[in-house]
Amino acid sequence: MYISSQKKKENIAEYILYMWQIEDIIRAYKLDIELIHKNIIETYNLPPEKKEELTQWYEQLIEMMRSENVMTTGHLQINKNIIIHLSDLHIALLNNKQSGKYSAFFHKTLPFIKELKTKQPTELDNDIEVCFNFLYGILMLKLQQKEISKETEQALTQITGFIALLSANYTLFKDGKLELE
Repeated sequence: MYISSQKKKENIAEYILYMWQIEDIIRAYKLDIELIHKNIIETYNLPPEKKEELTQWYEQLIEMMRSENVMTTGHLQINKNIIIHLSDLHIALLNNKQSGKYSAFFHKTLPFIKELKTKQPTELDNDIEVCFNFLYGILMLKLQQKEISKETEQALTQITGFIALLSANYTLFKDGKLELE
């Protein structure tokens, strides 16, 4: 909860990846708040009232996962909405004459995105979602200490840079420092 709030303010891409990881952690603990409390919340050195806040946050996420039927796969609508906002911003940036650097970076990234689309088992809604799925998959591989190929490393570098640029533009836009036509 505290980490997610900080990430949401500072870097929307890190926030999405973090929240997807939280969804998977909740699934790993079978949506059982007692297991989450014992294995996660109790490990933090927090005062009792902060642990209670954290417990309530996890309980709310569990309830949302149940009500949205994403107990085994998928993502919460609140997280999907951010991907939609990022995709909308992406399209606006591509259509903005003053966003040449962004467009150029995207067009260098596009071949990697197209290749990823051919390799993913399900059709994703948009290019931004494809990028996030790829980044999350790499994060999971790294957590498992699995190696990735040189080609995948190249794609990772390009896509990470692209998503970082999109995230920076998101922050500027959110803070009113970026105007789009």
